[in-house]
Amino acid sequence: MEATAIKLPSKQPQELDLHSFLKSGKSMDFKSRVQGFADYLAKVQNAHGFTYRRLVVSPPGREVTIWDDDAKKERRMLMFASNNYLGLANSTYVKQKVREAIEEYGIGLGGPPLLNGYTKLMQELEERLAHLKHQESALVFSTGYMANLGMVNALVGPNDHILYDELSHASLHDAMHLSRVAATEFAHNDLSEMEAKLEQLTANVKGTVFVGMEGVYSMDGDLAPLDKLVPIVKKYNAITMLDDAHGTGVLGKTGSGTAEHFGVEHQIDLSMGTFSKSFAVTGGFVAGSKDLVDYMRFFARSYMFSAALSPATLAAVLAGIDVIENEPSLRVRLLENARYAIEKLQPFGIVTKPDAAIVALQVPEWMDMRKANYHIHQRGIFLNAIEYPAVPEGKQRFRISLMAAHTKEDIDHLAEVMGETWYNPTFRKEGF
Repeated sequence: MEATAIKLPSKQPQELDLHSFLKSGKSMDFKSRVQGFADYLAKVQNAHGFTYRRLVVSPPGREVTIWDDDAKKERRMLMFASNNYLGLANSTYVKQKVREAIEEYGIGLGGPPLLNGYTKLMQELEERLAHLKHQESALVFSTGYMANLGMVNALVGPNDHILYDELSHASLHDAMHLSRVAATEFAHNDLSEMEAKLEQLTANVKGTVFVGMEGVYSMDGDLAPLDKLVPIVKKYNAITMLDDAHGTGVLGKTGSGTAEHFGVEHQIDLSMGTFSKSFAVTGGFVAGSKDLVDYMRFFARSYMFSAALSPATLAAVLAGIDVIENEPSLRVRLLENARYAIEKLQPFGIVTKPDAAIVALQVPEWMDMRKANYHIHQRGIFLNAIEYPAVPEGKQRFRISLMAAHTKEDIDHLAEVMGETWYNPTFRKEGF
């Protein structure tokens, strides 16, 4: 039997969105879904509404060179879409340390850390991470996603329960789903609702209650109020699980992260982070007590059954910690840039006032985000257009990431381009 093609919604190609496609294809068979998505993607690309997978052909930095497929040539763009907050991705010091590590240790051992993949560099990194996070011990995963998956898989049992912020990262949602654990969400940063649910859970759950939160929420850049939240968790003898991917290296007196920023760094039971933000490479980690970490080494499946990170990556993170510890001026400059960007972008609908290096602008209901972002792209600004399913339907936004290397002139140009875009009737959807 031939597959039935998906009938796409009667919208202009540039107005098509993933939510419309998913609704249309929900009941279709496998071949129809794949072919339908291919048709959808082609229409979006032909309508110049596609700004994903832009091809970067230069080293990373405040400026990058991309291959412009429309113009068939290379061109420079200001990068406001990267989590390379401190510029470590192209640091002379970091690159030299990576070269030295490759010469001394090669490129890898071809096995998981628990068996043959545990190296001197990994041991040193775990010790440095534990110190950075004010914990006894740490273990390194192949990605941040795997760190959340492994932590939940290893530590949360059938009689336990996770209470988590509704805006927690997809990796935590997937970890809970794949591990089949009992879980309850609370409204974003709503401490009253969190405490009410925590009180109820601790009275009824046979096992342990874990509370999941993020230091810096990646879609909006706002912080969890850990100075108020953590004492509530401790009041009910629950376990704190802090995902501080975007806070590590950015916040706190020593760059430890959001917990240090709020003065509760010694009250976090499990501190998870990634190497894909400030460190600008891949990998993740969980830091905690020695007993918890040793337990995870043997029961976190994503740790046990994944190859160890390469010496090059381990050396890059170690060198990044050196920079974080020895060059606090980078954090100062980064947060100054963030404050300046907030001031300049205030007229364009900042979702919530951020306290880190992410600024999110809520796309107005009337705006065709894809057409607008293509204009922004053409004007030399590289930023992220975030749409469903990464955010709920109707909550699309432009997400801007700042770097320490950005100049005020860079941010002024960003604000100028956003001003051109925001009030331009060309970018209105049909019917508005």
